[in-house]
Amino acid sequence: MTVQPDATAASHRPLSEPVRLDLADADTLRQLWNLQRASYAVEARLIGFDGLPPLLESLDQLRACDESFLGIREESVLIGAVGWTRLPNGALDICRLVVHPDAHRRGVATVLLDALDSIEPAHLAIVATGAANLPALALYRRRGFVPVGERRVAPGLTITELERRGSVQESGIKHR
Repeated sequence: MTVQPDATAASHRPLSEPVRLDLADADTLRQLWNLQRASYAVEARLIGFDGLPPLLESLDQLRACDESFLGIREESVLIGAVGWTRLPNGALDICRLVVHPDAHRRGVATVLLDALDSIEPAHLAIVATGAANLPALALYRRRGFVPVGERRVAPGLTITELERRGSVQESGIKHR
């Protein structure tokens, strides 16, 4: 019999500070890979497309990606992470933002994005998500991102591209 954690108790626990993730560490890599698969499975259901590249990514592919990562752990288990790169023009490209389904609606994504804004300020930040992923779109809009385009990347899959220009302070985002 599997014992489920008490969601009410978990929702009242303060989140730990995000830390940089080292994908050379096998346990960290495996936890990120598992977290990513759980998170993107939810998005796949939301948008009706199960061919999302992160769901098909191998451990070796994840290890070899050019992204930097921040993560939040709870009792040594990774419950959320954000991956990003810097583009040649200096823009911050948020490549992936993943939260374990058991940690949804606890502010994990917000804490990760606040930390990213703090350590990687940018005059231009970009992100993309499935056009049908309404929770992600709402999160990014609350953070000052505006849709700048859509592109169809596969039959039945449209991606919304968003950007935020100006510093975090100029966009009206307040840190906790």
